[in-house]
Amino acid sequence: MLELTVPPTEAGNRLDRFLAGELPHLSRSRVQALIREGHVRLNDRAVKPSESVRPADVVSWEEPPAMETALVAEDIALAVLYEDDDLIVLDKAAGMVTHPAPGNDAGTLVHALLAHCPTLSGIGGERRPGIVHRLDKDTTGCLVVAKNDVAHRALAAQFAARTTRKIYLALVRGVPREASGTIEAPIGRHPVQRKKMAVVPPPRGRTARTDYRVRHAIPNVTGHAAALVECHLHTGRTHQIRVHLKHLGYPILGDTFYGGPASAPRPMLHAWTLGFAHPRTGQPMEFRAPLPADFLAFGLDAATP
Repeated sequence: MLELTVPPTEAGNRLDRFLAGELPHLSRSRVQALIREGHVRLNDRAVKPSESVRPADVVSWEEPPAMETALVAEDIALAVLYEDDDLIVLDKAAGMVTHPAPGNDAGTLVHALLAHCPTLSGIGGERRPGIVHRLDKDTTGCLVVAKNDVAHRALAAQFAARTTRKIYLALVRGVPREASGTIEAPIGRHPVQRKKMAVVPPPRGRTARTDYRVRHAIPNVTGHAAALVECHLHTGRTHQIRVHLKHLGYPILGDTFYGGPASAPRPMLHAWTLGFAHPRTGQPMEFRAPLPADFLAFGLDAATP
């Protein structure tokens, strides 16, 4: 059983929204289902998803039994960085959706995984076997998948406790004035455009912190300067890096959804480094995904970072 203590910054937030923010491998709808099924308790009592949380409340989450999946395996090539009996670390390609969702019922990473390794954990639900965390469709790089429920529980606990190490590389418009810094700005649903996230004040906005460092300046990208920026995530809010870099004034190239220039075919964001403790042995592990070809097309060398 996983227990989370509600911090003061989450006072007044809905239970389902709080828990979905702390468990990145579960969608809010999945969290709501778990609450209704009795797998989540607030201060050791059954509650509704809409219940408000208070500082120092204790949210306990019990894993449901594994679910069989009816999804059909698809023979899709995967770039495997590491694999053992408990987990598999992938270098996810751009354009690949992590798991099935409305409008994406085939060709997802889950479909490919079922062909590569038929035994995956069932904790994430029938449509998300093995999925511990997610990357946006057009984000490339490191992603870990659990092959069994023991590994899933241990990895999910690390993501929830924010003990994993997550470093991204982004190509942004312009070169930040400060070579390094920290962006601490709460993130929540955009007040008007509901599909977007934005920097918004609490309680709607949730604590979010990103450390950044300029790794390489690029003098000219279709009429403007650009930079390769390293981003170290301390929280895991939806679209955190995209929103924070826009807030800083340097949106990601190709990220037209958040005001970035259309000088790239996709948002140029790459999950470069992922570190965690092995779920069975506790051994520290760290993986790096090489820069993809579309990053190199901007004049970067594979060894640039």
